[in-house]
Amino acid sequence: MSGTDGFGQRHGSPTSGSSASEMPPLVSPPQPPRAEPRDGERLAETLPFRARPTQPVEQPGDQPETLVDVAPEVAPDDVPEVVLGPTGRPMPEIPEPGPRSTTARARVISMCNQKGGVGKTTTTINLGASLAEFGRKVLLVDFDPQGSLSVGLGLNPHQMDLTIYNLLMQRDVALEEVVVPSGVPGMDLLPSNIDLSAAEVQLVHEVAREQTLSRVLAPALEQYDVILIDCQPSLGLLTVNALTASDGVIVPLECEYFALRGVALLKTTIDKVRERLNPRLHVDGVLGTMYDGRTLHGREVMERLVEAWGDTVFHTVIRRTVKFSDSTVAGEPITSYASSSPGAAAYRQLAKEVLDRCPDA
Repeated sequence: MSGTDGFGQRHGSPTSGSSASEMPPLVSPPQPPRAEPRDGERLAETLPFRARPTQPVEQPGDQPETLVDVAPEVAPDDVPEVVLGPTGRPMPEIPEPGPRSTTARARVISMCNQKGGVGKTTTTINLGASLAEFGRKVLLVDFDPQGSLSVGLGLNPHQMDLTIYNLLMQRDVALEEVVVPSGVPGMDLLPSNIDLSAAEVQLVHEVAREQTLSRVLAPALEQYDVILIDCQPSLGLLTVNALTASDGVIVPLECEYFALRGVALLKTTIDKVRERLNPRLHVDGVLGTMYDGRTLHGREVMERLVEAWGDTVFHTVIRRTVKFSDSTVAGEPITSYASSSPGAAAYRQLAKEVLDRCPDA
């Protein structure tokens, strides 16, 4: 008796035995012979990347052939090294600035930030001194009632006969009567003291009050190459006057969280002045100051700053150093007080970057 088992195979009765022809084969059917892979194919299967050039391999009965034809690898020494600056971007090579055209009018730049203690006055003094080293004739304008710029250059605010307040409010005072030498060759100062705080109240009732500073600085445009205005830490009428008189704005920004918060409000003020009072106003750059790359917080603030402002952020970053405080006490720029210090080198680099961004300076 025959039947099928559980796997569907036929089998005979226990007495009849089994037939070999009825049993399925126990081995796989023969496969056609597979060609042995060549060396090049074997390399392609085993290497995840492109194989290096190999020597021709002779096959029996064939002509020699090159199995892999790729460009030779470039040695690591031949690849130019990319140097990243503290902003996380490649540091550019800025050429040495050349002489300025004598027929161009002065470029007026305001140091502006409504937050105090971010380095506006320090940047004004040292950037001005660095520009003077590159052959520019510079005028510094102390437009802060605190008079920090004047004090930082060795002047006593209580012993000034004439200040920028007199120039703004008295029509019979000329620019040449107020300007004083700063002690740095090629750099002059328009001083200030606490009297300037009264000007903001008195200018409210003046006609075209926003253009008052622009009007009194008009004679200096033909006498100087660069005019730097140190603004007070607010967005009041004096700061609006400075922005109205300026061609560009540099925003010193301490690499701290609270300093980063107020930048949006400053940008709104700059946009309003550009739309309503001064169409030529332009943000020349945002400068990171008091930077400490050893702290995670400082690096994070710098990263956020670059994300928000992009290429507007200067590649130059001013790091913390006690030499800035020492030079302020001495009443001179760091470029002369500690000429070989990293702080002096940073401001010289900033001066080159400003001149590169502002061809008219």
